[in-house]
Amino acid sequence: MSAADLAAWSSAVPQPVVTAVGGSRTALVVSHENPDADTIGAALAVAALVEAHGGRATTVCSDPVPALYAFLPGVERFRTDPLPDAAYDQLVIVDCGSLDRVGPVRGRHRRLFETLDRVVIDHHLSNAGDSTTDWIDPAAAATCEMVALLASRLGVPLASGDGSLATALMAGIVMDTATFAHPNATPRTLAVSAALVEAGAPLSDISRRLYRSKPDAQLRLFGRVLDRIEHVDDGRVLWSTLTDDDLATTGTGAEHSEGIIDLLAQAERAEVVILFKQQGSATRISVRTKPGGVDATELTGTFGGGGHARAAGATVDRPLDAARELVLAEARRLAARVER
Repeated sequence: MSAADLAAWSSAVPQPVVTAVGGSRTALVVSHENPDADTIGAALAVAALVEAHGGRATTVCSDPVPALYAFLPGVERFRTDPLPDAAYDQLVIVDCGSLDRVGPVRGRHRRLFETLDRVVIDHHLSNAGDSTTDWIDPAAAATCEMVALLASRLGVPLASGDGSLATALMAGIVMDTATFAHPNATPRTLAVSAALVEAGAPLSDISRRLYRSKPDAQLRLFGRVLDRIEHVDDGRVLWSTLTDDDLATTGTGAEHSEGIIDLLAQAERAEVVILFKQQGSATRISVRTKPGGVDATELTGTFGGGGHARAAGATVDRPLDAARELVLAEARRLAARVER
């Protein structure tokens, strides 16, 4: 059997989602703010599926796409706002654990976001989903895994666009599984990935670009953050901090912090690992936890965030020092419950 035969898995795609995406004539496809490879790849792929069925699509992100993802075919088509004269008939939101994750573009075009028929495709456990066209699958390692199954249901070959569709989808899976190192990679994830490689996705090159190739300035940023690691409770809770001064001193941007939390998560004894990122008067937290221990969404949910059991995040509406005190208190409480 060809690796590209995903029929056994594609029945997971709800029919209302298939109908809505395949039938759209002018789709607005929206990713989350501060984009990563999964939301970018999923948005590009959904746009390709709409266009394969004769429609048109605009891909939108509140923030400019970081240079790290410039290798993805079609990434230059992202806009920070919808086209002003487009008669959109469908809104597709990808990889957003909540509508708040869309970012400022939602506020700038609130009427459009509130009146368009909407499809949500997402894999975050914290996403409740309240519509027949909200497809939420926490078992998926990445939203791109889900969109690959949608492509199968729509009869769009993964090799479409000389491999550009497969490349976009593989980038999201590689990013959200750390090249299959995270426990979220399932047999379905591997089956989809095998199909994408067969369709032309350059797995090795994507992995190198996302995880094994960094500019010198980014390495210096990592060094500053790693050098200020702290821990309590015999290392069960470990954290570090990224400040605006770190970015200014190293000449980096917020996008260059991608990957720091995964390095911190390699700590041998830590049940909870947290990266605190200064964001003006607020603080962004990224959380990683060990399998069989603390549910990361329980910690981030306390502060209005969400994500997955092993990886989650939140924005705490307090300055860095105050946020750190609150979050660490909760993290220590949760870590103390873990028995191994």
